[in-house]
Formats: sequence, C-alpha cells, structure tokens
Amino acid sequence: MPEVLDATPYDALLLLSFGGPEGPDEVVPFLENVTRGRGIPKERLKEVGQHYFLFDGISPINDQNRTLLEVLRKDFAEHGLELPVYWGNRNWAPYLTDTLREMAADGRRRILVLATSAYASYSGCRQYREDLAAALAVLAEEGLEPPRIDKLRHYFNHPGFVEPMTEGVLRSLAELPEEVRAGAHLAFTTHSIPTAAADTSGPVEGHGDGGAYVRQHLDVARTIAEAVREETGIAHPWKLVYQSRSGAPHIPWLEPDICDHLEELHGAGAAAAVMVPIGFVSDHMEVMYDLDTEARAKAAELGLPVRRSATVGADPRFAAAVRDLVLERAAAESGRRVTPCALGALGASHDLCPVGCCPARTPKPAAAGTDSPYA
Repeated sequence: MPEVLDATPYDALLLLSFGGPEGPDEVVPFLENVTRGRGIPKERLKEVGQHYFLFDGISPINDQNRTLLEVLRKDFAEHGLELPVYWGNRNWAPYLTDTLREMAADGRRRILVLATSAYASYSGCRQYREDLAAALAVLAEEGLEPPRIDKLRHYFNHPGFVEPMTEGVLRSLAELPEEVRAGAHLAFTTHSIPTAAADTSGPVEGHGDGGAYVRQHLDVARTIAEAVREETGIAHPWKLVYQSRSGAPHIPWLEPDICDHLEELHGAGAAAAVMVPIGFVSDHMEVMYDLDTEARAKAAELGLPVRRSATVGADPRFAAAVRDLVLERAAAESGRRVTPCALGALGASHDLCPVGCCPARTPKPAAAGTDSPYA
C-alpha cells in the first residue's frame, strides 16, 4: 500500500474549466453563455460558431477534461492521496454551480480548485474566481452552507507543465525533414488578449508592458528554448506570438498573430517552423482550428514546412504536478515549511492573489476566497 499523503485541511479538489458544446444544437446556447451580457445577436453567434460546426459542433475540451479527471484520480490513488476530484465548467455542463451544490451535499468544506488556465490574466484567473463567488452566492441563497474555496497557484513554470511541452518540441523537430530541421524557428503561441488586460495582469507592481501575462509566457518560452538547445546543440530562433483574437477591431490586442508571423518567417527565408502552444493546457478548439486548421493552411500556402507540438493534456507528469501543487498548498495552509517547484527565472507564483491583481475593466462582484480581495 502506498504511504498516505496528507492534504489536510482540504477534503476535495475541483477541476474547473471553460466548457464547450458537444453537438451542433449546443453551439449557439454555449456561445450565448460565453458572451452573456454583451448583447451579441444570435445570427452573429451562428457565424462565430462556424469553427465548431467544422467539427460537428463538438468541442474536444470536455472529453479532454474527462480524461484528465481519470488521470488525476488514478495518480492520487496510486500515491496514497485520499482526495476526491470533481469537475465543473464555467460555460457548459457540468456547470460549476451544479458541481459545487453536489460537493456541498457530499459534505465537502475545504476545496482546492485547479483551473485549466496556467497564467495570470483577468480571463485566465480572476474571472474564474468571480464565477466561483457567484456560484457560492447561489448556494447560500438556497440555504446551503457554502464551502471555503482556495485556488491553486499559477503553474505555468512547474516542471510537470514545462517538461512535457519541451519533449513535444523535440518530437516535432524530429518529425521535420532533416534538411530543414536545424533551421527551424520556434513559434510559441498563446491566446491574444487586449493589451490593456495584459498590461494590468498580475500584481500591481508589475503592471505595464504586457504585465505578468506576457512576462510569464516569455519565461516559459525561454526555458523551453534553452532546454531544446541543451538537448540538440542547436539554438533555434524563437518568438512569442498570439492567436484566437476576438472582439472589436479598434481595440488593441497582443500581436503578432501566428499566421502573420508565419508569413514573416517565410519572407525572411526561414527553413521551417514548429508551433508550440504554451498558452493552452489541452488541444481544445482554439488549438485545433487556429493552429491545426488555419495556421497549417497558411503554412501550406507559403510552402513553409511546419509542425505543431503537443499540449500537456493528460500527461502523467502534469497529474503529478497537480498532486505536488495540492500538497504544497496543504502544507502552507497547515503552517508547514514548503519549497515550491518552479523552472525559469520568475520563481513560483503567489498563493494569495494581492489586491489589484488582474482587475476587470468594468466593476465586477468580489472574487471567491479570502485570497481574492477585489480592487
């Protein structure tokens, strides 16, 4: 029998994700949930949903989360961590409020949350906490005693997140034709967000010039590029680029777009490129459409050899990283000394989000948890 690991004071882990449709009839209702309060006409949502309709209206994210759920439970059981794992989504079934209601009914009082977003930003962190707060308020209105919730720290530079991606880059390089392999550029991609949101991401003292969002991605990209150089002996040129822009065209968003970058590489005579989606935990719709469909089509048009490396997904090393993060936070909450794991130059992220961290552009309800004051 494995040694029993102690997650005290926590009695459950919640896997919290974005959600996605699982059939063509669900696409528009799902997008209505995502864009709630923005007044976007249904006909416009049908246009936006074309990406989903190319894949029979099915987002892969829910199946990927089911797989991750199984891997987490297996890892916990094999290592003696007696912590049940639940799953809830912000925008589609299983809905967050329903899952928290189930957890409360099961007697769960101290819950850790793993969000499927590794970096600091309003949409990648605070918005999840606001949704948690709203769900807890619903439980209170129903007469249930809301559990206490703590969100695990950002894990962008945890070895269990970075090392599988590094391995994916090495595999992708090996898949390129030998004659272009040494000259391949690495295009590290993440979700574009408005520059105003990037500039105010992370703690206040780091706001400006892309904030924590850009700084964290650059650190991961640099860490992976250096690990690839150590393994291959080749210093592949690299750049952080963006994808999946949405919203009004007059609002500045982070650039360059991956397709524009591929055109730039081709014009500069680059031999090949590997697209590395460091900003995404799994191969969900934005990876499948923006990279595997749109960017690959652009590369084919240019005659530029490309490969796309894998996201972390349900890699066992990521599951082990989650276990490590759970035990790290439990130790800290219990007053035990702990040394957090982190690669790169930035060190481990904070457990408790400081006042003013990743503020919304418009006033929002307070975020969940004593670690999440809203300012």
